[in-house]
Amino acid sequence: MNEADIERLLAKFDQSSLQELKIDGDGLNVYFSKQATPQQQAAPTTKTPAAPEQASNSQAANAPYRLKAPMVGIIYVAPSPDKPAYKAIGDHVKKGETICAIEAMKLINEVKSPVTGTLKKCLFTDGEMVEYDQPLFEIEED
Repeated sequence: MNEADIERLLAKFDQSSLQELKIDGDGLNVYFSKQATPQQQAAPTTKTPAAPEQASNSQAANAPYRLKAPMVGIIYVAPSPDKPAYKAIGDHVKKGETICAIEAMKLINEVKSPVTGTLKKCLFTDGEMVEYDQPLFEIEED
């Protein structure tokens, strides 16, 4: 399977109602996933049901939110090498703001913050390969 075949497969996947597609075999490993926002992907693994969360706001405030990678790819902190970083540690971010980008199959995918708060910790090195569901940032929610 060459790059053009993968791009055609990705286009058909985007137009389909499938949420995930995984192809393994003959030395080929392809995984596509439709995640509307990083929050939808990360929410089930990091949040508790709504009622207990509302009852324990002080407990939730103590633990930082861990933003996880929505896909496999190479992660970047800036849109290009000659441009400034999207956000730096200590910066305040709003829900929906781009804080990094992941390149997968020559496509750049912006990773947006699912919460409002302050970036406290970066858990990766710029330009490295990240795995699906790998923690990227710790965000102290407002």
